[in-house]
Amino acid sequence: MTQTTEAPAPGIGGRAGAGAVPAPRATTFAKALNAALADAMEADAAVLMFGEDVGPLGGVFRITDGLTARFGEERCFDTPLAEAGIMGMAVGMAMNGMKPVVEMQFDAFAYPAFEQVVSHVAKMPNRTKGKVRLPIVIRIPYAGGIGGVEHHCDSSEAYYAHTPGLTVLAPATVRDAYFMLREAIASPDPVVFLEPKKLYWSKEEVDLAELRRTFDDGEAPRRIGRAVVARPGTDATLISYGPSVPTALAAAAAAAEEGRSIEVIDLRSIVPFDDETVCASVRRTGRAVVVAEAPGFASVASEIVARVQERCFHSLAAPVLRVTGFDIPYPSPKLEHFYLPSVDRILDAVDDLQWEDRP
Repeated sequence: MTQTTEAPAPGIGGRAGAGAVPAPRATTFAKALNAALADAMEADAAVLMFGEDVGPLGGVFRITDGLTARFGEERCFDTPLAEAGIMGMAVGMAMNGMKPVVEMQFDAFAYPAFEQVVSHVAKMPNRTKGKVRLPIVIRIPYAGGIGGVEHHCDSSEAYYAHTPGLTVLAPATVRDAYFMLREAIASPDPVVFLEPKKLYWSKEEVDLAELRRTFDDGEAPRRIGRAVVARPGTDATLISYGPSVPTALAAAAAAAEEGRSIEVIDLRSIVPFDDETVCASVRRTGRAVVVAEAPGFASVASEIVARVQERCFHSLAAPVLRVTGFDIPYPSPKLEHFYLPSVDRILDAVDDLQWEDRP
């Protein structure tokens, strides 16, 4: 999984020269993350990037490509294969004024560091009555869709979302990947930043220099805690985040061909959760399906269903349904397409929303 190293573009390798006219260009999700890291490191010398193979190699997915060459080995460096040690070191650095960004190379590789996250990263401000805050960003390439073997594909968001003291983010677009990572690094508190692996190579027309200017000038709308209507609709609402958002959008497009207008909500932020945007949509449409890759039992999807049922009960024309991964260990590459939410599974759930009762 290599990515050709490109010449630094404006917003990655330096500011555009005087008189340069910025122009949108096809930019990958991975490149937007790379630009966000570079811009944050340029803006604040306290920002550090470290993890397994993130130095000269640029990471397995090349998200840190070029950062060591540009900022030096003191600010972007490789670590031993010891996730608990990586996280423990980040805690110490953050307690002493640094702003570490750490990469857990794959989602399931992060579990050895979980004790540090739960016992110290999430609890330090409470333990010290707010005197010590930990501005740590934990980057985790996560979820499926790439045919990864065991330990290389997992949907672990519920573990982090269930841990008070953590912000948990899952962008789904190139633009959000840039802005949300910049916002996470600027946060004074710890952020678990979930990067959908299958979206690394997705592309959008964006101007990275303009994204940087917008963020640096404070013009970018806040995304932490703010969901967005990714596709408007009137008949039902699909609620999703991260890797499942493109699938939900594809299902909404297919439903339109069948005469149904489906709204899609991209949560972006799992914790904090945007009840206002989600509930406003469900109250308009009266029907909802939650779409997520993780197993359904005791999941983020379960929490969303509960919140919608509690807040929108009198607006609902049908029970809120879920389309999730199955309650099994993540399957082998040849079987993952059966496990992941699909357009057909989503449309089947939409069909089950008691349309026969519609006035």
